[in-house]
Amino acid sequence: MDSLVNHFLIAMPGMGDPNFGETVTLICEHNDGGALGLVINRAIGMSLGEVLTQLGLETDDVALRDLPVMQGGPVQQDRGFVLHSRGGDWDSTLAISEALQVTTSQDVLAALAEGRGPERVLVALGYAGWGAGQLEQEMAANAWLSVAADPALVFEAPLEERWQRAAGLLGISLEQLSSYAGHA
Repeated sequence: MDSLVNHFLIAMPGMGDPNFGETVTLICEHNDGGALGLVINRAIGMSLGEVLTQLGLETDDVALRDLPVMQGGPVQQDRGFVLHSRGGDWDSTLAISEALQVTTSQDVLAALAEGRGPERVLVALGYAGWGAGQLEQEMAANAWLSVAADPALVFEAPLEERWQRAAGLLGISLEQLSSYAGHA
């Protein structure tokens, strides 16, 4: 299977894992050793302002303070990830595409608080991880649909619409899909 970096994984309607039901996950890294992604449509009930305060950072930017924090996945839920538009020079950043980067160092949060951070951000705690061959097995079992990522969906679409809109990038309506997979 080709790399799924910079692709959305769209959970199929019958997804049995409650960590991923009705989710859209952006794949940030995918190689022979496994894959890492961030769920982009499941808020955890915490704002970025609360995260900044916990880190001793303050900002006057009300919109930034009010940004919801995502549950990026079930692995290491105390670890933060900042998915953002390209640009800036942060300590620990991985380029996902020409438009997207993910940073795990706190310097990007300090820059955001000071008004000199990336233009567009999504903050997540935790990540989705797959061991070698695991994601490929799940794809073969029809657990996920995949489509090239669209940054506008990440940063602009309302959370409650992201799952349906991601499927719409494939021309699919999730209501019309069966929750059962079969093989002829």
